Amino acid sequence: MADLSDPKIDEAYQDVRSDKTDTNWLLLDYESDRSDKLQLTSTGSGGLAELREQLDDGKASYAYVRVQYANDKESKREKFILVIWIGPNCKVMRKAKISVHTADVKSVLRVYSMEVPAREKDDLKEEPIIVKLRKAGGASYDGV
Repeated sequence: MADLSDPKIDEAYQDVRSDKTDTNWLLLDYESDRSDKLQLTSTGSGGLAELREQLDDGKASYAYVRVQYANDKESKREKFILVIWIGPNCKVMRKAKISVHTADVKSVLRVYSMEVPAREKDDLKEEPIIVKLRKAGGASYDGV
């Protein structure tokens, strides 16, 4: 089991979900290579582009992101995504634990519209994610 007991994790989760703050992502990393304890590494307000800069190719991490997009000329939507990052240079034993630990992370970062498994930073480009969110979101009046 992953240890998500750090109260800063829930505080950051509530901050990302809040309409009253600009914070739109959080990043969780393991305390060390051998630890199963997750800690809040960083938060930010620069969206997926800023988050991509924070990801380490040698780590496995979890991120929670608020994505805002215009569905048509009349409306804006906000959706939340859960990112499961396994960097291309992540150690084999860490990769092996990710599927089990992801269930634990989902019990804390509970509300999201889409799970995004990412192996390369390009997997987190905003436009393809928005296209998927639009398709999953139902009503689309601009033919997307």
